[in-house]
Amino acid sequence: MSRRIILSILIAVCSIQVGAQESHSLYMEHEFNHYDRYVYQKQNRFHTSVKPYQNRQVNATVDADSIYRIDVSRKLPDILLNRSWITYKQDDFEFTIDPLMNFEIGRDADYDNLSWVNTRGIILNARLGKYVFVTTDFYENQAKFYDYRRDVVSSTKSIPGQSSYKTFKDDGYDYAWADATISFQPDEHFDITFGHGKNFIGDGYRSMLLSDVAANYPYLRITTDFWNIKYVNLWAQFQDFTKHYDYGHPHDKKWGSFNYLDWSVTPWLNVGFFEAVIWANADSLGHRGFDINYANPVIFTRPVEFSVGSSDNALMGMTGKLTLWKNHVFYGQFIIDEFKLENVKAGIKHQFNKSDSTILWGWWANKWAMQMGYKTFDLFGLEHLDIQAEMNIARPFMYSHVTHIQNYGHFRQPIAHPLGSNFREFLLIGRYNYKRLFVEAKYIHAMHGSDVDGINMGNNIFADYTSHGSEYYNEIGQGRNVILQNTSAKAAFLISPRTNMNVYVGFNRRSEESDGSKTTKNLITFGLRTSLQNIYYDF
Repeated sequence: MSRRIILSILIAVCSIQVGAQESHSLYMEHEFNHYDRYVYQKQNRFHTSVKPYQNRQVNATVDADSIYRIDVSRKLPDILLNRSWITYKQDDFEFTIDPLMNFEIGRDADYDNLSWVNTRGIILNARLGKYVFVTTDFYENQAKFYDYRRDVVSSTKSIPGQSSYKTFKDDGYDYAWADATISFQPDEHFDITFGHGKNFIGDGYRSMLLSDVAANYPYLRITTDFWNIKYVNLWAQFQDFTKHYDYGHPHDKKWGSFNYLDWSVTPWLNVGFFEAVIWANADSLGHRGFDINYANPVIFTRPVEFSVGSSDNALMGMTGKLTLWKNHVFYGQFIIDEFKLENVKAGIKHQFNKSDSTILWGWWANKWAMQMGYKTFDLFGLEHLDIQAEMNIARPFMYSHVTHIQNYGHFRQPIAHPLGSNFREFLLIGRYNYKRLFVEAKYIHAMHGSDVDGINMGNNIFADYTSHGSEYYNEIGQGRNVILQNTSAKAAFLISPRTNMNVYVGFNRRSEESDGSKTTKNLITFGLRTSLQNIYYDF
């Protein structure tokens, strides 16, 4: 069969189309986010702190698929540059299929060998009737990291945000992971989604409430939109990897219930209210499973947790977003685990009166975390020049619990900030794009205190907090002081916005300083990839 015949068949198969398929939600990827500059316009009153965004709501503001469309007359270039590779549509059924990939080569001059990543995958989006949407994707990966990422993998004992792994050719990694959701959208008010994936609450690069740092997990999410309010109920099952089991033995399980209400008070002000509770799948009395007490979607979980006599890990928080002028957005988060008011007062008094001899300040269980941030679009009137600055802080022992399995983590990683607790972090991100050319520069400076001589200083959320070293005098950064700096720059050309397929080149410089010693590692990478997920190595 000649090449011309094969090409003709390929074009015919890929061109069975009567309009574009619409998936039920959009991906959370930072770098090629095509629609934030539109949904953050205050007149839209968009609930930007709930991610992933729903496609229908974004399209009410801007047609996301048309933002970077290139008009071409021939079918094959149109498929490669604008559309899904395989598309089929009828009145009551439609689907798209696209390839997924990450073919990367990297080099750190301190190592003799090259780093590389070889990812192959596939994604399917489908609509069944008018109200049911399905998305599923799968990634098969092999990788070798001869750079700072090997240290990150070693510390988390998994591929961050992705999966556990098997050894590949002695010093490589073999791993696979998948996403899947099925969503029922009966009208403009409700979205009921059962999935295996991630969720994110907040307007920042990080989230102190619920982030997409850790690996995928099964969840049920109900999203309700009415008036100027978006209300999210989320139930999830997480895995605890703090205990080591032989192959074939399932890891310990735990459950999470999350409620988040975001209220657009005015076109320029949003406030949000958050609560979460984590409980073990089994307690000292045996199997517990999903606790029906937390199933009610319109109830405060903290009183429930108290009334049933449990010692579950309950947290409460708030968010805020203030949009001034046209493109200046100020945002923040505050979350508490537990505290005593008299100790908080003593801490404030101590800060203003260092001679005060009270011992109440710095109580270990005054556990809270916060975020303050700013982002703007089209800086200095230059279209598509975006800047974001953010500060994140977490007190020692935040997110940990007396029962280690009930920590605020999953799959050896936190489900909030990747540094856990006992840290301060500042980050600055600049992004610019001209048509399909994207440039990003990022600087992160973080300080955290790690354990000393086996004493728990409050950085490791997976250690139970009964092992804390001191009852009082606990301060952020206590313990072995570690300074992390991560500077990166990346340039990419977007080939297809349907899957964020792009060719890129990047540079990363990571330094870690502690106890008078400093290590610095530089990494250069380039490759071809489809960027649909946030994969974090910047911690």
